[in-house]
This record gives sequence, structure tokens and C-alpha cells, in this order.
Amino acid sequence: MYTLTVPSVNFYLIFVRMNIDKKLLNITFLGTGTSQGIPMIASNHPVCLSTDVKDKRLRSSILISWQDCTYVIDCGPDFRQQMLREKVQLINGVLFTHEHADHTAGLDDLRPYCYKIGEMPIYLNKQTLESLEQRFQYIFCKENRYPGAPSVVTNVVKEHSFFLKDIQITPVQVMHGDLPILGYRIQNIAYLTDVKTISLEEQKKLKNLDVLIINALREEEHPTHFNLKEALAFVKELQPKKTYFTHISHKLGFHKEVSKKLPKNVFLAFDGLKIKA
Repeated sequence: MYTLTVPSVNFYLIFVRMNIDKKLLNITFLGTGTSQGIPMIASNHPVCLSTDVKDKRLRSSILISWQDCTYVIDCGPDFRQQMLREKVQLINGVLFTHEHADHTAGLDDLRPYCYKIGEMPIYLNKQTLESLEQRFQYIFCKENRYPGAPSVVTNVVKEHSFFLKDIQITPVQVMHGDLPILGYRIQNIAYLTDVKTISLEEQKKLKNLDVLIINALREEEHPTHFNLKEALAFVKELQPKKTYFTHISHKLGFHKEVSKKLPKNVFLAFDGLKIKA
């Protein structure tokens, strides 16, 4: 027979409380393609000609929801189409990974949601904000704003964690070639896209993941993205319970064929895929 000491009781209560407080997150893959999507314009590559719906990939983005909260990570040029497809009536904010067009070009399409909630909270690093202020001057200007422009309230993300409602978000800095960009850990889920390298210090933020979502562009090496081999090595290093690859090029191959070659608990994501964690 074991005697339960007071410290053990306290630890047990804390452990139970942590599990009670953990929210069930619903993840929808809005898009899983690389910057040009699949099929790519003017391409006769066999994957671009595929009739399999899982080979049709809009630009990469996910939607996260829990209870009455809904956020998206990145809103690229396919944002309107993605919102209509998923019948999303309301979002509470947008987290941006970086400033490239395939992750930000849908910013103006926030307007219908702004009509409902007013100023839309956006979360982004300083360099992304500066880029958007130049490209979407009519949204960010202080005077003589165009009356139909979406209204946003900016939240500059640094190295510290922050909260969306009652969920803690931990920013993870990764390198997209020579460009520092953001990934995000939300509870035990991490979303990292356009990764080429990540420091050991930032990898510490990714321990004990239930779900890792990470880019795997193609078979051949690429100067600014993980290829499949690099993505698999990263998964082996982190050992998440499940992994979903995204930001996929037509050069990776057919969804059905590539899926057969992946290790256990590693999957190719596809547009419209829904998971819970």
C-alpha cells in the first residue's frame, strides 16, 4: 500500500486541472498548396491534370475553432473562396506567419467580417506589418481612409506567448531561407509553414506535440522550404503523435501515391480536411 503525500495530491490536482482547462480544438485545412497552388497556371504536369480532388490545392491556411471562437492562420489570395466553401459566418481574428502574397493577399476580403465585428484583430511580426502597411496603404492609413476598407487592429507578435480568449499561443520563430517568419503553437498543436531551418532553442517550444503541421514542398531540395526528406527528419526529431504535411507543390507527386510511402502517423493534408485535437 502506498501513502499519498500532500505534494503528490497537489501535483495530481494540478495535472487534472490542466487537462480540464485544455480545450478541444477543431482544425480545418483551408488550403494545402504552395504559392502557386495546384493546378498551377499553364502547367501540363500530370499532378496538375489530376482529377483527384485531393490533388487540388489552394494556398496554405488553416482555420482553428473552439467553443465560440474562430481564428485563421494566414489569409492568402484564395481566402474568399475558402470562406465560402467552408460556410464560415464569423472569424475573431487572423494570425499571419509572414508577408508573402500567398499568405496575405486576401487581407481585403476581411471586409464582410469587419461589418459584423468592427475592427478585426490581426497578429503578426513587425516586418509583416511594415510590408502590409505599404501594400495595403488604404487599409492602414490614419487619414482620408477609404470608407469601404476593412478595419483592423494590429497586435505585434514578439517572442512572448499571448492569449486568444482563453487559449495560449506560443510564437515559434523559423527561417524561410534568410527570412525570419513565425509559426504558432496552440496548446499541443503546432502550425509551421515555409520552414527551411529552425534553431535548437525554438525547437524546445515544440516538445510533446499531439499534432504537428509542417511544410513538405517536394522531393528535390529547395533553398527556402523543407523538402520531403527534411520534413521527415524534422518529424523524427520531434516525435509528435501525429503529423500533417502542407504547403505542397505538384512536384511532390500524387496525393494517393505519396500517402502510401509515409511513415505511420504521418499524413498528407488536403483541402477541406478536418481534425480535432
